Amino acid sequence: MTPSKDISRLIEIMAALRDPKTGCPWDQQQTFATIAPYTIEEAYEVADAIARGDIAHLKDELGDLLLQVVYHARMAEERSAFAFGDVVEAITAKMIRRHPHVFGTEEERAAGAAPGFWDRAKQAENSNNGKTSGGVLDDVSVALPALTRAIKLQNKAAKVGFDWPSLAPVFAKLEEEIAELHEAIAENAAVPHPDIEEEFGDLLFVVANVARHLKIDPEAALRAANEKFRRRFRYIEDALAKRGSSPAQSNLAEMDALWDEAKANGK
Repeated sequence: MTPSKDISRLIEIMAALRDPKTGCPWDQQQTFATIAPYTIEEAYEVADAIARGDIAHLKDELGDLLLQVVYHARMAEERSAFAFGDVVEAITAKMIRRHPHVFGTEEERAAGAAPGFWDRAKQAENSNNGKTSGGVLDDVSVALPALTRAIKLQNKAAKVGFDWPSLAPVFAKLEEEIAELHEAIAENAAVPHPDIEEEFGDLLFVVANVARHLKIDPEAALRAANEKFRRRFRYIEDALAKRGSSPAQSNLAEMDALWDEAKANGK
């Protein structure tokens, strides 16, 4: 096998890895369920490379994500369900179908894309495929990260008028949820407790709503906060190492002072 820019080579490699006689023992054992976590992880790696502005690394991460598509398609082909080509055909057909203002008739292209067209097209496709639309929020995937799903649920509800008109009442609701969390903690000595967990979930949901009103991606914001925490804690570790010490050998007051230094240096 030699590298190639042709997708067919990647498909050949995956077929060889999955070969029951000569393939890789690890790859032979995998299923849709065991590979799915890697698919999600690779999507996050793509997002991370984008967030860091690392275009060179982005190329590699996109390749890893593409491998996931080829992997799932290969396992489906082994079941005679569908192959990679069918995946490509399905998505190209969908893109053409959902963009008549680009690929349609002269009249459709001249009309342009009306607001809400994508959602209406999706609903029409579900209806034609025999899928019942159910409630307004039923098609928001439960597999999404919780913060992302919260935003999508709120956006869906907002489209039918269920939304606060401004940020002020959202902050009022945030204060209300903080008070309810305090109350739940005061009333339940055992931690964790279902009531405390519920109130904490409500608090996070409202925080997501604050992000939505501010047009902030809460997942991206939290990733940035995580990285900032990692960077500042590393500053603490490095500073202590220069003193011949470590976090485990230090105390909170010393580490807190170094944290303030890291914060000041960051600004």
